[in-house]
Amino acid sequence: MAKQLHIFVENSPGRLKAITENLQKIGANIRAFAIQDRGDFGLMKLIVSNPEQAYLALADKGCACALKDVLAISVPDSCGNLHKLLSALADNKINIIDAHGFVLQPNNKGVCILEIENITQTNAESVVKNAGFEILDDQQLYNL
Repeated sequence: MAKQLHIFVENSPGRLKAITENLQKIGANIRAFAIQDRGDFGLMKLIVSNPEQAYLALADKGCACALKDVLAISVPDSCGNLHKLLSALADNKINIIDAHGFVLQPNNKGVCILEIENITQTNAESVVKNAGFEILDDQQLYNL
């Protein structure tokens, strides 16, 4: 299953730079990111090419971080596909805790990253597949 790196970051100049610098030093390629403001601290979410190594490198530097299981779903970039995906999950009472997405050019391949509540206790993967979407395995995601 794909992993997303969550990092709690002090909301001050230079903190994001320190994180990306440490990731660059170990050769971790950042494939996607999201940053959320939480007041004095923020939450940085990263899809990186080698999440376990990135986690260890940042934890060794004293960063508060965690690896989370996520579903990485290939969603063709056309009208209604996100609604179709979310409807299938909602209809099966699968709760999405967090999500972000992006579109790769030039082939218009959408990728939706979903953190699912109690993912190991759900049938989220089969629901997604039955709705006609492809789940990207970890290496497919990290090598986009």
